[in-house]
Amino acid sequence: MKKIHLQIVVVFIIFGFFSCQNETKTNTKSNRVVVIGLDGLSVEGYQKSKHPNLDKLLEDGSLSLNTRCVMPSVTLPNWTSHLTSGGPEQHGVTGNDWRLDNHQLSPIERDSLGYYPSIFKILKEQIPHIKTAYYYNWGNLINPINKLFLDEINFEKDDKYVDNYRKAFEFINENKENPTFVFLYSVHVDHAGHEFNWMSPEYISSIEEVDVEIGHFINKLKSSGLYESTHFLLITDHGGISSGHGGLSEDEMEVPWGITGPGIAKGKIIKEPNSNANTAAVISVLFGCSDLPKSWIGKVPESIFE
Repeated sequence: MKKIHLQIVVVFIIFGFFSCQNETKTNTKSNRVVVIGLDGLSVEGYQKSKHPNLDKLLEDGSLSLNTRCVMPSVTLPNWTSHLTSGGPEQHGVTGNDWRLDNHQLSPIERDSLGYYPSIFKILKEQIPHIKTAYYYNWGNLINPINKLFLDEINFEKDDKYVDNYRKAFEFINENKENPTFVFLYSVHVDHAGHEFNWMSPEYISSIEEVDVEIGHFINKLKSSGLYESTHFLLITDHGGISSGHGGLSEDEMEVPWGITGPGIAKGKIIKEPNSNANTAAVISVLFGCSDLPKSWIGKVPESIFE
């Protein structure tokens, strides 16, 4: 009997050890997450442009330079994957023209209005008093997202984005006593690629210009005492080649993906396989959500944690 009891004790000690190890890795529960989304940001564009504010932000975090986008390497399927942790075969968004009332492939899982479950739905259902905001400047972007789960929405025309950054800060500051999730997106980098070619001087300038606004945004958060308690993600949908994208080249299919904030490994280059479909799963972990849709395919890259 003593041997059996001893074996049981050893098992519990081992189990407890690994449980604590796992808890330590993911014990990063956030009160605030901000996603900075730059459409069409290629790896080469990120590497060759000057963006001191993004550099400073990600010095305290982890960066992947070979995150794989979902196929096709097209805008709406990939942003939907970021925000739903599903691929096109799950969420049904296969092109930029997807609408709830006009699409070929229905979502494999749907909410009461027919939308595939997004991170906004998960947060609203599991985090008491959370506030959510969605800022964008490409009209189709919001089509796959159920607006019922958004507290604030703002759209800027003609590729403008500065007012969205201002509104995002005001939203965060006004709701600083509540858990907050902000999606802050701009399409202007992608449009520069289409008009002038990826890696053209105009394309590079579009990245460097928004870095200035990102710096203003971050400085406001720092001045208000909100920066240190915030997780940030830098994400994009696809890269590009010549004046387009949608193919299978590495320049189109592999993109930057970065994260920083409390509990995130600092100054790290992520070597672990990563996908655009992982983003919503990562956000759910940051907020401590555990009840996720069974159809979600996103995985959390464990190496991002300290």
